[in-house]
Amino acid sequence: MQRPLIHIQNLNLKYQSNLVFDDLSWTIQKGEQWVLSGISGSGKTTLAKAITGLADYASEIEINFDKSSQLPAKVLFVESWYQFKNVEGVANFYYQQRYTAQQAKETLTVSAELAYHGKENNLAFADVEPILKALGFSDLKDSQLIELSSGEHKKLQLVKALWLKPQFLIIDQPYVGLDAKSRKKLNVLLDQACADGASIIIISNDEELPSCINRFAKIENGKLIEISTQETAFIVAKNDLGEIPEFLKESPVFTSDLIAKMVDINISYGEKQVLKNINWEVNAGERWLLQGPNGSGKSTLLSLINGDHPQSYANELYLFDNKRGSGESIWDIKQHIGLISPEFHWYFDANSTVWESIASGLYDSVGLFKTLPYSKKSQVDELVEYFGLTENKSDLLNTLPLGKQRLVLLARTIIKNPELLVLDEPCQGLDHHQTQYFNQLIDELCINGMTVIYVGHYESQLPNSLNKRIVLEDGKVKLIEEIKSKNSKVYQHLELTV
Repeated sequence: MQRPLIHIQNLNLKYQSNLVFDDLSWTIQKGEQWVLSGISGSGKTTLAKAITGLADYASEIEINFDKSSQLPAKVLFVESWYQFKNVEGVANFYYQQRYTAQQAKETLTVSAELAYHGKENNLAFADVEPILKALGFSDLKDSQLIELSSGEHKKLQLVKALWLKPQFLIIDQPYVGLDAKSRKKLNVLLDQACADGASIIIISNDEELPSCINRFAKIENGKLIEISTQETAFIVAKNDLGEIPEFLKESPVFTSDLIAKMVDINISYGEKQVLKNINWEVNAGERWLLQGPNGSGKSTLLSLINGDHPQSYANELYLFDNKRGSGESIWDIKQHIGLISPEFHWYFDANSTVWESIASGLYDSVGLFKTLPYSKKSQVDELVEYFGLTENKSDLLNTLPLGKQRLVLLARTIIKNPELLVLDEPCQGLDHHQTQYFNQLIDELCINGMTVIYVGHYESQLPNSLNKRIVLEDGKVKLIEEIKSKNSKVYQHLELTV
């Protein structure tokens, strides 16, 4: 009888007082390609790390490599995101450094990173070129790692994994940060990897999957449950929004009707022009959807509004009715804004507790360095309870599952009821239930008059309240239009265009 490729028998694990795996068993046979789903914190990533050998549960996990295969006898785990390092091996960057480090050359280039990976794994460079081309990554070889957007970092992870082409490939959230075109191309590459003999496990709650997937499972109550079809894996119960905190029922206090105005904005790094003649105006109470392919300039555009980009002083940019460079500090600007982005999550100090992390949003600091008055403490407590984080409020942020970390930072974003919410792919790492819950909250805040700029690729993961849309392509404004409703043709075709 042929031995299974992977056999897990009665795996048990507790984290603190919480049961993660309760006699979890899983057998993967040759030819099976799996997608593993489950709510945030159910143990999907922990199980992947256990199989890969990154967690010490090997006694209950049997892996049988195919000795006749030409593929490397390896299990490779591609994390949902990873922390890169500078040339001195240090990873503790600060958020704004992404926009100020271009001249310092502090991190490796994409070419250097690929060269190191190829040499370490004895790979032929000719084999990586088709992968780079397929994922639209060929033009980024000279870019520093710190310059890449979250979607571009995800692509680099995937390029390295597909180039190695191990016998077992486990990918955690492969579609996070990828535009629609890139997701489709990735699925073609994954189908090819399977055809070449690789076995894959995709950890995802997304419905768009490669055609080679033929098995579905979810982790629930510490056990792995096989599901017969894709549709049953992604059913989400209707979510009832709880009572939002009283302080968020009030309309934000606007200092100006003009939130942001850009006049012929141009941003360049050396010979590379990232934004080209951008003209855009955001007024109080508007709810914008910002879209565009990976590398189109979305993150750079937002960095101008957030006050993070030093080249804003060389452009005609107005924030909250003040021309940039008229004497205001970066902290003056941030007082008006609540921000979350994948990059901000990367660089956030995860050694603060959940409560401290949320409270730090009142002062735009990374970590809490002030004693809060009673009224502000009450606001933090209300948000902790609203987001279901009461039992975690004293936990360090870095001990939580990625989805719960994101909920903490979402709570931090809205704690001061800001004039402007900048939500750059805010639901990365959240399961369907959490995504629905958060977007319902955004809709509720919009009723109260909050201004929103929301970056999102998935039509199913957007709030209903967005009423304007700007699309970037190759650093230029491709389209500005009204969104009438979520049933309009504009909404129905969002993913087709980006």
